[in-house]
Amino acid sequence: PFNSLNHDMTLPEFKFIWYMEYSHRMWGRVVGLAYILPAAYFWHRGCLSRPLKGYVLALCGLVCFQGLLGWYMVKSGLEEKPDSYDIPRVSQYRLAAHLGSALVLYSASLWTGLSLLLPRHKLPETKQLLRLRQYAHGTTALIFLTALSGAFVAGLDAGLVYNSFPKMGERWIPDDLLAFSPVLRNIFENPTTVQFDHRILGIASVTAVTALYLFSRKIPLPRRTRMAVTSLLAVAYLQ
Repeated sequence: PFNSLNHDMTLPEFKFIWYMEYSHRMWGRVVGLAYILPAAYFWHRGCLSRPLKGYVLALCGLVCFQGLLGWYMVKSGLEEKPDSYDIPRVSQYRLAAHLGSALVLYSASLWTGLSLLLPRHKLPETKQLLRLRQYAHGTTALIFLTALSGAFVAGLDAGLVYNSFPKMGERWIPDDLLAFSPVLRNIFENPTTVQFDHRILGIASVTAVTALYLFSRKIPLPRRTRMAVTSLLAVAYLQ
């Protein structure tokens, strides 16, 4: 990679990026141990119920899988590509997989922890509540998809293509939106299309969160649930 990029990099500059990567790896290992060691202890002491053991094993597998994906992602940035004249970078597909698995691991850990700490509200299964739950699940999927599209933006440096908003340059829809062939390839490999999709998904996510909040105001909900929806709205607009 040094032969293709940053020929004038000094040793202190290299040390800076090296220590950033090293710290990230060490932090990931500390996080893994912070989960696995207490889990093994409580398992050995018989503190875990049978269903909880299944959750613990699944989360343990996700922790190990996340580390494996990280190695697989970094490896793609070190592979020689004689047929490519592009600058060295990790695969945007592997980057998205690494980020996606991290989000799943974090969400599953948080959900499991909160399920143990907070008692579940027993609410009457009204039609409105069922619709709210379905809409919340759909909004979650949309936010997850938006985050994954951000990984493609980062992997392709797509954020450098256009730096104006809401238009991209002087146009609402760029000329090179579907420049690659076949068309499906643009969604994952064309920097312009990747940035365009990320913008659309981001706007759609904020709109969905806003609609979820407004719909929740029409339903009598516990205080904790209402705080969660309000916090989601605030974080969405902050983001």
